[in-house]
Amino acid sequence: MGSLFRSEEMALCQLFLQSEAAYACVSELGELGLVQFRDLNPDVNAFQRKFVNEVRRCDEMERKLRYLEKEIKKDGIPMLDTGESPEAPQPREMIDLEATFEKLENELREVNQNAEALKRNFLELTELKHILRKTQVFFDEQEGGVNQTTESMTRALITDEARTAGASMGPVQLGFVAGVILRERLPAFERMLWRACRGNVFLRQAMIETPLEDPTNGDQVHKSVFIIFFQGDQLKTRVKKICEGFRATLYPCPEAPADRREMAMGVMTRIEDLNTVLGQTQDHRHRVLVAAAKNLKNWFVKVRKIKAIYHTLNLFNLDVTQKCLIAECWVPLLDIETIQLALRRGTERSGSSVPPILNRMQTFENPPTYNRTNKFTKAFQALIDAYGVASYREMNPAPYTIITFPFLFAVMFGDLGHGAIMALFGLWMIRKEKGLAAQKTDNEIWNIFFGGRYIIFLMGVFSMYTGLIYNDIFSKSLNIFGSHWHLSYNKSTVMENKFLQLSPKGDYEGAPYPFGMDPIWQVAGANKIIFHNAYKMKISIIFGVIHMIFGVVMSWHNHTYFRNRISLLYEFIPQLIFLLLLFFYMVLLMFIKWIKFAATNKKPYNEACAPSILITFIDMVLFNTPKPHPEKCETYMFFGQHTIQVLFVLVAVGCIPVMLLAKPLLIMQARKQANVQPIAGATSDAEAGGMSNGGPHGGAGGHEEEEELSEIFIHQSIHTIEYVLGSVSHTASYLRLWALSLAHAQLAEVLWTMVLSIGLKQEGPVGGIVLTCVFAFWAILTVGILVLMEGLSAFLHTLRLHWVEFQSKFYKGQGYAFQPFSFDAIIENGAAAAEE
Repeated sequence: MGSLFRSEEMALCQLFLQSEAAYACVSELGELGLVQFRDLNPDVNAFQRKFVNEVRRCDEMERKLRYLEKEIKKDGIPMLDTGESPEAPQPREMIDLEATFEKLENELREVNQNAEALKRNFLELTELKHILRKTQVFFDEQEGGVNQTTESMTRALITDEARTAGASMGPVQLGFVAGVILRERLPAFERMLWRACRGNVFLRQAMIETPLEDPTNGDQVHKSVFIIFFQGDQLKTRVKKICEGFRATLYPCPEAPADRREMAMGVMTRIEDLNTVLGQTQDHRHRVLVAAAKNLKNWFVKVRKIKAIYHTLNLFNLDVTQKCLIAECWVPLLDIETIQLALRRGTERSGSSVPPILNRMQTFENPPTYNRTNKFTKAFQALIDAYGVASYREMNPAPYTIITFPFLFAVMFGDLGHGAIMALFGLWMIRKEKGLAAQKTDNEIWNIFFGGRYIIFLMGVFSMYTGLIYNDIFSKSLNIFGSHWHLSYNKSTVMENKFLQLSPKGDYEGAPYPFGMDPIWQVAGANKIIFHNAYKMKISIIFGVIHMIFGVVMSWHNHTYFRNRISLLYEFIPQLIFLLLLFFYMVLLMFIKWIKFAATNKKPYNEACAPSILITFIDMVLFNTPKPHPEKCETYMFFGQHTIQVLFVLVAVGCIPVMLLAKPLLIMQARKQANVQPIAGATSDAEAGGMSNGGPHGGAGGHEEEEELSEIFIHQSIHTIEYVLGSVSHTASYLRLWALSLAHAQLAEVLWTMVLSIGLKQEGPVGGIVLTCVFAFWAILTVGILVLMEGLSAFLHTLRLHWVEFQSKFYKGQGYAFQPFSFDAIIENGAAAAEE
C-alpha cells in the first residue's frame, strides 16, 4: 500500500559483472526494465569508450534498415508486425545481420540504379518519339510541302539587305534544332530567344499531352516539344547556349521525311524492348522488398536492442584486471530479488561460471522517484508529473486525483446527455484499446485522447451523476418521481408566462425531492436562475474548502513520514487551524442557515430573516456588530455567535506569526546550541529534528549545503504570505465550479431554444425534413461546442484547481523521474523518432 500513495523505496547498488557475461546480463535487465544505470565515465568522450565500435556498427545497420524501410514504403508494401519482441541477439550474430543487410542494400541499390538508367533511357526515347511526331506536323502543315514552308520562314527571318544579297548568291538554307523543355519554362525561353537573337529565329512548339516520369525522383512532369529555325552558325551557337541555360534537351532530327519515319520506327522498337526490361526489373525489386518487409520490424528490434546494450555497457567501468565490469544503478527495493534472478539467467546464457555480484551502497544523493502505474493509473500519474515529478517518497496525489479530478470536472460539466456522449466515447476507446494501440498514428490530438481514455470515461460517468443531481439532460429535466410542488396555475399560464415564480410558502409540499432537483424548476422562468445560482455557488465553496483541507491533511503525512517535528507543530497545525476557523466555519454557517431558516417558519427563523453568509463573514473578520433587524428577526443564527467568531478570528490571526517565525527561530536556536557555522552540513529540516528527503526507510538522504538564516527567514515569509493570502484567493478560485456549471447549462438551453425547438415546432412532411436538418445542425453544435470545447475548458479549470489550489498545500514536485533501462521504452521511442 505504501507504494501506491508514495513512490517506491529505491536503493543505490553496485554491480560486478564478468566481461563475457556482461552482454547477456544487461540484455536480461533490459527485458526486465527495473534498473537505472549511472554513467561512471562522465569525463570520457563518447568516441573514446570501450564499445564505441559496436555502437557505430549498430548505427550503420540501423541506417541500412531505414533505407530498406523507405523503399518499402515507397512501393506501398505492408510490413509484417506480429507484435512480438524478439530477444536481443548474441554478439556473434551481429556479423550475420551485417552481412544480410549489406547484401540487401547492395542488391537494392544496384536494382535502383539499373531501373533509373532504364527509365532515363526510356524518357529520352519517349521524348524523341514525340519530337519526331510533332516536327513532322510542323514540316507538313502546309499542303505545298517543305519548300513553301521554308520560303515563308525565310522571308520572316531575313532582313531586306540579306534578301538582296541572297538573291545574287542563290537560295538561302535554314538550319534548325529540335528538343524538349519543361512547360513552365517555355514562356521565358521564348522571350530569351527573341531578345538574344533579335527576332532572327523562328520558334514552333507543341505540348506533350501525357505527363512524363522523372527518372530521378519519380515525379510526373509536363513538357513541350519545340523546333527552332535559324540562319547561320552564329545563331546556331547562340540558340544552343540558350537551350543549355534553360535545361532543354536537344535531340537529332533528320531533315528528310523518310529518315524521320525510319528513325521513328526504330525508336518504337527500342521503347517496346525497354518496357519489357523495366517490367522485369520492377518485378525483381518488388520480390526483394516483399522478402525484406516480412522481417524488417524484427530486424529493427534486434538492432536497437544490441545498440542499447552496448550503449549501456559504455556507462560501466573496467577493473584493473580488465576482466570485470563495474556498474552503479538505482533499483526498487522490492525488486532486488527479481533483478538478481535476471542476472543469474544472463550468466547461465553466457556460459560464465562467475556469478554476478549486486551490493547495496550507502549514499547521500536523492534517489529517483518511481511510481508504479498500470494502464488505468498511468494517465492520472501523467497529469501529476506534468506539474512536477514528486520528491522522493513524497505523498503522491495521483490515487486521490482518480476520484477528485473527474468529480470536480463533473460539477462544472454536469449534464446527463453530454456526460453520456463523453462516457460512451471513452468506453469505445477502452473496449477497442488493443486494436487502437496497434494502429500507431502521427496525429497528436488522437494520441492525447487515446492516452486519456480512462480519464475521459470517468469524467463522462461522473458528469452523468451530477447531471442527475442537477436534473439536466440537454437543458431539459427528467420527471422521474413527479413533483413535490403544487401550482394553482393553468397550463397556458405555465407555458407562456416568462415571469412565473415558485413560492415555497404555498406551492411546496415541504418534503425534499428523492434525488436531485425537482423538475418543476424548468418552468420557473423568473427565479430558476436565482435558485441555481445560490445552490451551485454554495456547493462550490463547500467542495473547495473540503478539498483544500484535505490538501493540508496530506502535508501531515509528509511531515510525520520524514519525522519533521518542527514543520509538523509549527506549520501544519497553524495552517489547519487557520483554514478551519475561518473558511470551514463559513461552510458550517451555510449548513446552519439551510437547516434553521425556511419559508414556512415563523419569525425569527423565517426566510426573510435569513442573514447573508458573505456579509456575516465580512463582519466577522472586521469585528463588526450586525445592526438590529427592524422586524422580529434574530441578529445571530445561534447563541454566542459573536463571541465565538471573535475568538476564531483572534486565534486564526495568532497562527500567522507562528507560521512566520517559529520554525526559523527554532532553527537559529538549534544552531547556537550546537555551535554550528553555516557551512556544509545537514539540511534545515534535519536540524529541526526530522530526517532528510530520503526518509526513515529509504536508506538515502539529501546531503545539501545548509541555508543561511536570512534565506530561511525569507523563504518562510514567502510561504506564510502565500498560504494566508492563498487561502482567500483559492477559496474564491473554486467559484469557477459555479461559473462554468451555469455557463454550460445556459449554452445548452440556448442551443435547445434557438435551434432544436425550431424544428420541433414544424408540422407535416416538410416538418420532418426540417427537423432532420435542424437536428443534424444541433447535434454538430452540441458535440463541437458543448462536449469538446466546454469539456476542454472544464478539464483545464479542473487541472488548475488540482495543481494550484490542492497540490500547493503539500506537494513540492522537486524530484526527478526514475528512467530504467528498458527495451520496450527504447524501441517505442526509436519507432516514434523514425516516424517523425
